[in-house]
Amino acid sequence: MTIDYMTRTAIFAAKVLGVAGAMVVTAWSSEPIEPTYQGWVEANFVFIGPDETGRIEKLSVREGDAVAEGASLFMVDADLQKAAVAQNEATLANARETFNRAQQLLKTGSGTRKEFDAAQASLTEAEARLNSLQTKLARRAVFSPSSGTIQQIYFRPGEVVAAGRPVVSLLPPGNIKLRFFVPQAMLPDITLGDAVSVKCDGCAPGIYARISFISETAEYTPPVIYSLEERAKLVFLVEARPEHPEALRVGQPIRVTISKQEAAR
Repeated sequence: MTIDYMTRTAIFAAKVLGVAGAMVVTAWSSEPIEPTYQGWVEANFVFIGPDETGRIEKLSVREGDAVAEGASLFMVDADLQKAAVAQNEATLANARETFNRAQQLLKTGSGTRKEFDAAQASLTEAEARLNSLQTKLARRAVFSPSSGTIQQIYFRPGEVVAAGRPVVSLLPPGNIKLRFFVPQAMLPDITLGDAVSVKCDGCAPGIYARISFISETAEYTPPVIYSLEERAKLVFLVEARPEHPEALRVGQPIRVTISKQEAAR
């Protein structure tokens, strides 16, 4: 009697647990699973260098500095430009005297119209050349074209930098973007401007971004995504602009979740 009672009790308990487990599994599986995709943080850096070759005289920033638009970045030696400006100031003064003399002679009838026109052309050319040289002199001091953070410094004071070579790289906050890949089947569910949720290790919750680019060209899953199931699938590159770029770092791996609720934000 005791064994039968205990056996029946165990069977009943197992059935109850089995039903409860099935209910939990059913409830869990009935919830929609939002697709999540791996990606990374990328940025478009602004590389800033001098217009002409020169030696770095002064460096006003360090890597990691936050700078405002118009802040001084660096200065390149301007000895040659100053000498050229002084020389052309003298040339301009002579051209102005020649023009004034030709103008006076033309008024008195002692000079010809041809001489006056030549003097006027020389004066105009000298003024234009001096303005150009003064602009080149002013541009030896380089200022930040926008606010942002100094990412890297390539030349230090005393080093010679060629024209067009970057001395510093600047990262404006608006130049940060997220890149991830979605399978072809996901394309009908996303459009430009949709909001996506972003998560990463050590990041604060509630980071969102808006889709800014969807590639028209398919490609194979890149090697940065290590899932064996995804490797053979064709995917499309998607870019999104974060609402708070200061919360992210370039190169940081991220997880992007796309849902209908986020798209409606």
